[in-house]
Amino acid sequence: MGIESLPDWLAGLDEEDLVFIKKFLLASGSLKEMAGAYNVTYPTVRLRLDRLIQKIRISEEGNQEPFMALIKRLALKDKLDFDTAKILISEFKKTRKEGG
Repeated sequence: MGIESLPDWLAGLDEEDLVFIKKFLLASGSLKEMAGAYNVTYPTVRLRLDRLIQKIRISEEGNQEPFMALIKRLALKDKLDFDTAKILISEFKKTRKEGG
């Protein structure tokens, strides 16, 4: 797979996220080993992994409605927390269903 065919979810990650993923894979998915490598606690690594999973899930949602795309971009750039982004997207979807 060439760089031009990278999935959007992968292309949307920053360098720090990619390094984390690489270390995670090389650690065979061991959060305990990751905590040691980063010199942080296990819950800190778990939180980092959860945030990365949320980033990927948000970028994978297919609807490219401009408002939803803006919410996703803000969440991916840490301008809006993921829980708030999910609430906004959910409410937007509800209003779309009710109106149409």
